[in-house]
Amino acid sequence: MTNIEKFSSLNLISDVILGRGAFSTVFRCHSIANPNSPSCAVKCVKKERMSRNDHNQLVQEVSILQKIDHPRIVRLHSFFEEPSCFYLVMEEMHGGELFDRIITKETYSEGEARDFCKSLLEGVGFMHSRGVAHRDLKPENLLLANHEHHTDFKIADFGFAKDCTCKDGTSNILPMHTRCGTPGYVAPEILLHRPYTLSVDLWSVGVILYILLGGYPPFHENDQKDLFRKIRKGDFKFHDMYWHNISNDAKNLISSLLTVNPLERLDASSALTCRWIRSSPADTTDLYSKDLVEQLSRLKRFQAVSKIRRAVLLVSAVIKMTPTWNVKQMHDVAITGDENLVNTVLKSNHIRKQQSLALIPLESLSDKKSNKSC
Repeated sequence: MTNIEKFSSLNLISDVILGRGAFSTVFRCHSIANPNSPSCAVKCVKKERMSRNDHNQLVQEVSILQKIDHPRIVRLHSFFEEPSCFYLVMEEMHGGELFDRIITKETYSEGEARDFCKSLLEGVGFMHSRGVAHRDLKPENLLLANHEHHTDFKIADFGFAKDCTCKDGTSNILPMHTRCGTPGYVAPEILLHRPYTLSVDLWSVGVILYILLGGYPPFHENDQKDLFRKIRKGDFKFHDMYWHNISNDAKNLISSLLTVNPLERLDASSALTCRWIRSSPADTTDLYSKDLVEQLSRLKRFQAVSKIRRAVLLVSAVIKMTPTWNVKQMHDVAITGDENLVNTVLKSNHIRKQQSLALIPLESLSDKKSNKSC
């Protein structure tokens, strides 16, 4: 898994720091020999600050990324282990979040939403063909490769991904047990404390598709207990006033993905063959003619509220772990949602992140007492 060459052999030079974590720094780097070549993101992880669990999680994530090289998945170019540091040389995603790009558009159609869904299903399908579950699919983890093409997005953040393949060389998929995910996108079987499989990712795809076409989430409650109750029951609706101009084929696909029984839920390969995804030329023309201007307006509001909510959760998480934070620091995070600032403070307080910041508020969801390996 580890490259036997030294990281220095790549002859890279850094021009900017992209981010800082509790025990890592991410640099944008360019080749010295070929300055016109695409830049990459290099994550430098200091070993001295890592616990054994941190080390194991990093090795698992790297192993998974090396296993799933695909155009719809953020690519790990190289991995180096040296005496004091690990180096992960990653594809740099310049374009930001997919949803942020969509809401800047003046027009938006059902055909475009269909294309986004097809690309997402292709990436998920490839992961699953390799026995890998992502377990945290959500809009924030769909990143654009550049600023020029709004359809060229990739699946990112494999911190909670799991290789479910049996180690005996068979193609059997092992069940998972760890309760993880993001409220609103987590599958009901996880909330019900049941063993689960790769199909949890398809539930998340259904939620994302619902938001893409409706402009709002299928499950939404201010109280998390009520939210989880709705998810467990699969209690969602296609409200006529918002969905009257969406095709029945699209709604059928969503319903087939947001199926509570995972045995009845579509897998990625089946979803890719459904009528909406494999539309005829005439149907495709019709999909592109359906202007979702009202949905685009709602999507803008959804994205704005989502970012505010994430900023508030960041502040709440940091307050719990760093009670000495001053008002200005909390204000800065609330206004900017700056996870790098949070990481810097966590580091200065000698607190190591055990989970991605997006998941810190999910203490009620994460199974901290579980000793299970999946």
